[in-house]
Amino acid sequence: MSNAEARQQIGVLYNEHHGWLATWLSHKLHCKNLGADLAQDTFLRILGARLPVDLREPRAYLATIAKGLLSNYLRRKKLEEAYLDALSAMPEPIQPSPEERLQVLETLAEIDRILDSLPAKAKQVFLLAQLDGLAYADICAILNLSLSTVKRHMVLAFRQCLAAL
Repeated sequence: MSNAEARQQIGVLYNEHHGWLATWLSHKLHCKNLGADLAQDTFLRILGARLPVDLREPRAYLATIAKGLLSNYLRRKKLEEAYLDALSAMPEPIQPSPEERLQVLETLAEIDRILDSLPAKAKQVFLLAQLDGLAYADICAILNLSLSTVKRHMVLAFRQCLAAL
């Protein structure tokens, strides 16, 4: 399929299903504006990808992409809320400036993106070690894994983090 044909097919998809997708997302988010934004992001994601040649269930295809974007949005929002809650517990003089807050939120979102690219078990091992401060032996007991498996997951996680730098 040529570039022009792909763009035309995406245009038809947009015209026929954008309204439905925006409404569907608005109901999920309980916000019309956020629903419209995520619907737009869904079509932007499609523009950057290859559209399936034989798209038989366009709404299912759109919903799948939108669910991924919705999940990312909700995860970022949860991170932001946790960070803001932690800030509210700090005494006034040591609270960061708005610029510093934004930088921390962006960093947290980037860390979350990096960790999200790991296999689930590797991510869990890494978080238990780094956030909870658990020793490898404790992680082995909690997750019923061998020490070599825990070490392998940690190496994978550290490599992923280093690659992102």
